[in-house]
Amino acid sequence: MPHLYRAPGPQEPPTPKDARITHSSGQSFEELRRACLQKGVLFEDTDFPADSSSLFYSERPQIPFVWKRPGEIVKNPEFILGGATRTDICQGELGDCWLLAAIASLTLNEKALARVVPHNQSFGPGYAGIFHFQFWQHSEWLDVVIDDRLPTFRDRLVFLHSADHNEFWSALLEKAYAKLNGSYEALKGGSAIEAMEDFTGGVAETFTTKEAPGNFYEILEKALTRGSLVGCSIDVNIRGQKVELIRVRNPWGQVEWTGSWSDSSSEWRSVGPAEQKRLCHTALDDGEFWMAFRDFRAHFDKVEVCNLTPDALEEDAVHKWEVTVHQGSWVRGSTAGGCRNFLDTFWTNPQIKLSLTEKDEGQEECTFLVALMQKDRRKLKRFGANVLTIGYAIYQCPGQEGHLNKDFFRYHASQARSKTFINLREVSDRFRLPPGDYILIPSTFEPHQEADFCLRIFSEKKAITRDMDGSVDIDLPEPPKPTAPGQETEEERQFQALFKQVAGEDMEVTAEELKYVLNAVLQKKKDIKFKELSLISCKNIISLMDTSGNGKLEFSEFKVFWDKLKKWMSLFLQFDADKSGTMSSYELRSALKAAGFQLSSPLLQLIVLRYADPELQLGFDDFLNCLVRLENASRMFQALSTKNKEFIHLNINEFIVLTMNI
Repeated sequence: MPHLYRAPGPQEPPTPKDARITHSSGQSFEELRRACLQKGVLFEDTDFPADSSSLFYSERPQIPFVWKRPGEIVKNPEFILGGATRTDICQGELGDCWLLAAIASLTLNEKALARVVPHNQSFGPGYAGIFHFQFWQHSEWLDVVIDDRLPTFRDRLVFLHSADHNEFWSALLEKAYAKLNGSYEALKGGSAIEAMEDFTGGVAETFTTKEAPGNFYEILEKALTRGSLVGCSIDVNIRGQKVELIRVRNPWGQVEWTGSWSDSSSEWRSVGPAEQKRLCHTALDDGEFWMAFRDFRAHFDKVEVCNLTPDALEEDAVHKWEVTVHQGSWVRGSTAGGCRNFLDTFWTNPQIKLSLTEKDEGQEECTFLVALMQKDRRKLKRFGANVLTIGYAIYQCPGQEGHLNKDFFRYHASQARSKTFINLREVSDRFRLPPGDYILIPSTFEPHQEADFCLRIFSEKKAITRDMDGSVDIDLPEPPKPTAPGQETEEERQFQALFKQVAGEDMEVTAEELKYVLNAVLQKKKDIKFKELSLISCKNIISLMDTSGNGKLEFSEFKVFWDKLKKWMSLFLQFDADKSGTMSSYELRSALKAAGFQLSSPLLQLIVLRYADPELQLGFDDFLNCLVRLENASRMFQALSTKNKEFIHLNINEFIVLTMNI
């Protein structure tokens, strides 16, 4: 996977905040190094041990690897020798040329390199067998600590190494990146843009060379001046004519272009020695070469640009971009709805409201870039996880608050969407839309596929975003007042006679008696699937309805519950869309909302996990149990919250009483 050689640009990337400690000990690199120096020992990283578990997860090494520290391989090891350069990156026995390409690009941006490879590391004074590197992951920087034991065969490094056998920074960087992703094997196969983002926290854009805009050369040139990790382009004057050349490096290190402007081609005879020196032209078989830009477009399919900021490459002005980040999950049964092809579940995906408030300077629209990244798929490869096919759609917001339902998407088309659903770690696209409110829906292509995701929205002007699935709103009707004696209807008098028959002389129903009545009634319902209610379920019902606190239901309490039960049965039948006698977990959100419970996605996920069966279906008894517990918890919260209706304060005794009653 060749990458484009990039000359250092004048713009440096911003320095991110301090990275988060990731070592299991909770100690920083400096604390771990200091402890080793005090004990007089070399660091050994138990988080990423020097054994086969750190190498491969699906195969055994074909050669006997020996883990050795640099000082055991050469006499005078150096961390960086003569500066970190792209020639320090030679591929070993691992299919990670995509990573090598990204590291080579990184060496040409001094400040970005200094973030990934922190200074003050060496094999000299203070050496304790420990090194650290920093990587960007899902909108935060992580500090990854490693020991310097590296896999070798016959005293040579097996994987990434420097052309100078005394230099070890690149091999140690590869080890830290392997640790970040779980193993060396996890690094097999990938795209350079993935590592470029992890080295910079930048945002990627991909150009297909055959379909690239007419000013593609200028776009690449502008990207370079703004510090992006891509290729370098320089105008060269030959006999008074401009020739567009581009310099390419093959990370494999040897195979080179042999056409026009290749190392030994006749075109170079027309270029003076000074110009050749400025262009670093040599005839070495080092994997670097020049090409005419027209040949580059003809022979390469894609150009990936990792922008340190997503400045519009087509424009001259440098913008200060606003960025908002949403962390979310697609969870089977509640929020993994798939794309719009699957209307029945699409609406259950996470929904993010995007308010574009200010137009671009001198424009009628707002520019923004949406980047959707699925998390940790490389790390999860060892467990059989693949990169999912992902994308997103953007809809005009109808003005109503809350999660949009299925009918909205049945009758409304999207305003914009990702160019394609594709199995890449990240999908990003640039958009221009009029000011207004929009709903952004990230999804997998197929429903029921689970993954965590990070959604970044970059906008040239201030944009406001809000998760439509993060709030909880309970709207329960007040319990009806009991009917005054002598004013009962005929139906109520018959109902009272039935209750007396079950309850006996004391006119109160125990949990055992309630269980008998409810099971007898519900099992006669032919249109719902029903398992027998347990005694615990009936005790929960009594806990909800019992106002006197004696553990039994009086007639007035039982009547209120009976009215609830009829309403809940009606809701169940309404949302049993296929009339199977069970309710889909995806329909549960609507059914609960109709019952007065607007719940957050995390709460819905917990409910589905607890009450749905492996086929993501709920019988009526599961639905009833869920509603009873929700209403019980909500009523108790309302009773305990006093001045501030959003919070309650409990001591340990009150908390346990509360949870025991729910």
